[in-house]
Amino acid sequence: MLILMSSIVDNLKNALSQVVSGAGDVVGTTRDVAKKTVVETLQAGGDVASQAVSTAGSIVSEGVSAASQAGVSTTQAVTGLVTGVIEGVKEVGGDVSSTATEAASGAVKATSQIGGDVGEAAVSAVSGAINAAGDIGADSTELAKNAVVGTLKAADEIGSEASGLVRKALLNAAALPHDVIDALLSGKTE
Repeated sequence: MLILMSSIVDNLKNALSQVVSGAGDVVGTTRDVAKKTVVETLQAGGDVASQAVSTAGSIVSEGVSAASQAGVSTTQAVTGLVTGVIEGVKEVGGDVSSTATEAASGAVKATSQIGGDVGEAAVSAVSGAINAAGDIGADSTELAKNAVVGTLKAADEIGSEASGLVRKALLNAAALPHDVIDALLSGKTE
């Protein structure tokens, strides 16, 4: 897995450096690299169900780091990475709900580690899950809910300041489903 992660980082750095030097699309590039990496990794590994979730989280974490090193927007990278890993897991028949949770959690943790804005990362992760739902024909509310849970879990593990920032960012994001977020933050689930 260690060799695989360095390969992922190298692939993402190469793709992102081309984006920086050209007129490229960060979201699209990170989505495509993440999806391809998930599919290739899981097809080579055999047991898709047990590997999909941890692989997705690792790819998102390493992708955030690679985006930061390449000097591109980590917020845009998070959206693409989360979308890509969910699409990749769907393609190989894995659990997209758990993947959305783990990918969003990985995004927030990795963003915290590089000193980025965890609130923006949370919003981007949820947006990425919603994008993926549209692309793969899944329930966008379900994937959004799972991504919100992942961002909150990660933020709580990081600390109270991160937890507050993530909650505030999720509540203030105009493009997110507020009924889902409000229910999760208040503890009133359906």
